[in-house]
Amino acid sequence: MSSPNQWEAFYDRHAPYYDRGRFTHHTVAEVDFLLDILCLPAGAAILDVGCGTGRHAIELATRGYRVTGVDISAQMLFQAIRKASAANVEVEWLHADAAASIPRGPFDAALCLCGSAFTMADFAADPAAHDAVILRNIAAALHPEAPFVLTTPNGYRRIREVSDADIAAGRFDPATMVQLREDDFAIGGAAGKMRYRERLYTAPELIALVTAHGFAVEHTWGGTAGRWGRRPLELDEIEVMVVARRTPA
Repeated sequence: MSSPNQWEAFYDRHAPYYDRGRFTHHTVAEVDFLLDILCLPAGAAILDVGCGTGRHAIELATRGYRVTGVDISAQMLFQAIRKASAANVEVEWLHADAAASIPRGPFDAALCLCGSAFTMADFAADPAAHDAVILRNIAAALHPEAPFVLTTPNGYRRIREVSDADIAAGRFDPATMVQLREDDFAIGGAAGKMRYRERLYTAPELIALVTAHGFAVEHTWGGTAGRWGRRPLELDEIEVMVVARRTPA
């Protein structure tokens, strides 16, 4: 990979503390839900894009699936390798930027969960173009009609938080739906402030984007970690879940 972008540097710094986040504490229930909706055969090949410290990938591997985890952060993958070894399971780990390259597979299913990779463009990049490339890369890695599950920040919640003052100050552009944010992602003892740009998506925009890049969307549900289920998206929840299927080639 080339020189680190801001998200690579950020997650390299936070990797030892990442699993302390409360949103990481529902892995078993989340994997139960994923397997219920994916309906995969035993031993299916699953691509986990933005796998982080591997919490979903490792749990899937313990259940007999062949998993490939891709992440931009070498230190997140270092933690994932340690955890997989402790769990005595094998996962293929790849250090890569999903907006640049993804293993070709073909895979039987793909995941991009908990704000990983999708929407995480480097500050100088075009956020919308970044997300489109990730979707195209994932589609190219899948068998026709293979399922894909995406969870990503809920644009409705973010829009309800901004004001005309944010527009005047350049923190939000209503014409492009791009928000300039400065958040404190401190986890454990790690300092975590970062300034970044993010393209916000309402549900119809997200469905249109996913559809335009190789998928048929089957469901749009609430996707907040710890609350996954077959339920309508609530305006103020943190993430939205899109369940889609690769369209035939």
